[in-house]
Amino acid sequence: MDDDALDFALAVWREEGEWNVAPVPPRSADSLESFMHALRQLPGEGGVLGFVSVADEFFLALRVQGDHLRLLLSDLNAAYDWPLAEQAAERLGIDVPVDEEELDEIEPAGDLTLLVDFGLEAAELDQLCSDPELFPDEQVGSIAARLGFGEKLESALETRNR
Repeated sequence: MDDDALDFALAVWREEGEWNVAPVPPRSADSLESFMHALRQLPGEGGVLGFVSVADEFFLALRVQGDHLRLLLSDLNAAYDWPLAEQAAERLGIDVPVDEEELDEIEPAGDLTLLVDFGLEAAELDQLCSDPELFPDEQVGSIAARLGFGEKLESALETRNR
């Protein structure tokens, strides 16, 4: 993936009850497999979360617990333009329609319950992903604020942008 297209790639995990947020090397976001591999290197109570935001168009949220993967693509439309989103759709078992006209609205795909045990209900996550007024970084920022790692997210993004 072009470095200019990648807004950010972050790992988020809880350790001893505290949230940790760290940038993941940009190359790790080149493919779904490499991003999962990077996340598996980190500890985490309840698994490790990963967030990738691409070109202000979509975000991908992953939750890796050992060999188990849970995945959410904020907008299935991204699979038409971005290999990472296409890989996510394939992993989810979703056939992206050939006719792009079939998806004229934002359509989240995947596991909307992946953050329920951290306090974010599926309906709220669906509503957040479906909001056409929010950019992916704002959506992830809302998730972070809701779960309690908003300030650490901002700090990690500032560090990445230096």
